[in-house]
Amino acid sequence: MSTARFYRFHHNGAARYAVERDGVCHLVEGDIFGDWREVAPIAKPERLLAPVVPSKIVAIGLNYKDHAAEQGKTVPAEPIVFLKPSTAVVGPGERVVIPTGVGRVDHEAELGVVVGRRATRVAEREALEYVLGAVCVNDVTARDIQRTDRRYTRAKGFDTFAPVGPCLATGLHLDALEVEGWVNGERRQASSTRQLIFPIAQLVAYVSAIMTLLPGDIISTGTPSGIGPLQAGDRVTIKVEGVGELTNPVVAGQRFGLA
Repeated sequence: MSTARFYRFHHNGAARYAVERDGVCHLVEGDIFGDWREVAPIAKPERLLAPVVPSKIVAIGLNYKDHAAEQGKTVPAEPIVFLKPSTAVVGPGERVVIPTGVGRVDHEAELGVVVGRRATRVAEREALEYVLGAVCVNDVTARDIQRTDRRYTRAKGFDTFAPVGPCLATGLHLDALEVEGWVNGERRQASSTRQLIFPIAQLVAYVSAIMTLLPGDIISTGTPSGIGPLQAGDRVTIKVEGVGELTNPVVAGQRFGLA
C-alpha cells in the first residue's frame, strides 16, 4: 500500500491540492474525494491550509486506557461520541486562541481519520473502505469548563480549538501509528493507536450507525495520557507517524462570556 500526502494550499487565488509521493509534489486537478489526477510538478507548499473542510468532527472520548486512568474514569463500555464544530478548525501555523476567563485549556494529541465517501450504517468488516486517510488533530479543550458543565460541546467547541493538518496521508496502516503531543519542544504525550480501546474500523461502523458521515468528515480517535495546559506564547505540536507534524502558536483572546 503506497503512501501519498495531500497538501491543501492557496494557488493562484484558489484553494488547491498538491500530492507528494517519495518527496516529489504535483499539483492536483479534480476532486480528491472523487476523480482527480496529477498534473504539473510543483514545489512542496510551505504555507498550508487545513487539509480538509469537514462538515463535522466526530470526536471520541476516553479511547486510551491510560487517559481514562489519568482522568480518574472507568474504561467505557462503548465509544463516547461528541462533536466539534467545523468552525473550530484551523490549519498548520494558525493561532490557537485562548479566550480570557475560560480557565485551564489543554492540548490533546489525536489521530484523525478522514472519511472518503458517504457512510451510513456501514459494517465493521467494510468500514476501512470508507476511510480516505489520516490527519493530525489537536482536540483543544477548556478543561475547567468541561468539568463544570460535565459536557463536551462548549469546552471543545471554541473557535480555533480544532487544529488539523499538516496533510491528508493515505496508504497508512492506521492501527499501528505513533501519536505524540509536544509543547515548546517538550514531549508530553506518546502512545500508539495499538492502544486504542475501540479500534478505527469499530469507530467508523459505530458512528455511521448514528449519523451519516460525509466525504471530508473527521473522526478524531481519542487522546493518550499526558494532556496538559497551554498558555499564551506556547507552541504546540501534534505528531502522527506517517502524517507529519502539526504546529500552532497559542495566543490570548478576548474575554469569554456575554458582553
